[in-house]
Amino acid sequence: MPHARRRRTALAAAVATAAALVTTAAPAGATAEPERYVALGDSFSAGSGILPADPHAPLACLRSTLSYPHFVADRLDADLVDVTCGAAETTDLSEPQYPGVDPQLDAVTADADLVTLTIGGNDSGPFVGALLACGSAGALTAGRGNPCERTHGDRFTRQVEESTYPAVRQALEDIRARAPHARVAILGYPWILPAERGCFARLPVAAGDVPYLRDLQATLNGVIERAAEETGVTFVDLAERSEGRDACAPAGERWVEPLLFGTNVVPVHPNARGESAMADAALDALGY
Repeated sequence: MPHARRRRTALAAAVATAAALVTTAAPAGATAEPERYVALGDSFSAGSGILPADPHAPLACLRSTLSYPHFVADRLDADLVDVTCGAAETTDLSEPQYPGVDPQLDAVTADADLVTLTIGGNDSGPFVGALLACGSAGALTAGRGNPCERTHGDRFTRQVEESTYPAVRQALEDIRARAPHARVAILGYPWILPAERGCFARLPVAAGDVPYLRDLQATLNGVIERAAEETGVTFVDLAERSEGRDACAPAGERWVEPLLFGTNVVPVHPNARGESAMADAALDALGY
């Protein structure tokens, strides 16, 4: 037999053997298992206030089926384990938030492929407390001046830097320790207020306190980004994407609903459009 013919015969036999091995190792129709995706976090992750509500969630958590984790899971065809809960603080990751609600970190196991969250906005009360304080102060001055800033100064930003930052960093370290092989992403919070000019009729914050609260939110997102960088976690920056989509934007454009005349059951939170945009940002940042 000529050498060339022998080589062709040997090659054909090798290909046939390899094909048989592949067929044996991977039966026809076999597909990879879907990713195990664990969603943690507070109301911005739970989609609190957006209908329809998740019928499988504890009532107190105000979890929606139109939250960004549901959008992410649908687009990845992932197996979603959703333990997000409205009003969650970093302590609620490791402790029960309500009776009968397990610590969120219990859902994070070594077989997790993806973990996402928003957390820190409720910690120690500075951000939520500032919104409430500035809203009350603005109502008393009929929207004039900067009564909140004059009363509180840098108190809220100092609390965020001194208390929220280490708490978020520890939370991310705990997640990484429990799921060392998972992709982990923490999202920043989309803008609630514009940079300068507010909308007192819908969000009663005095004109001079609008940039004050905006700076506080920038500080909050900044410490979250810093904690993510230091723990090897992906930070999903929503600042540029959500510019002009704040609670003062027109109804068809905004991602966050105002306090008054909004569409959500829970005001000053993302609407379904905002949650979908958060999902897009997370998927882009993670490289999907």
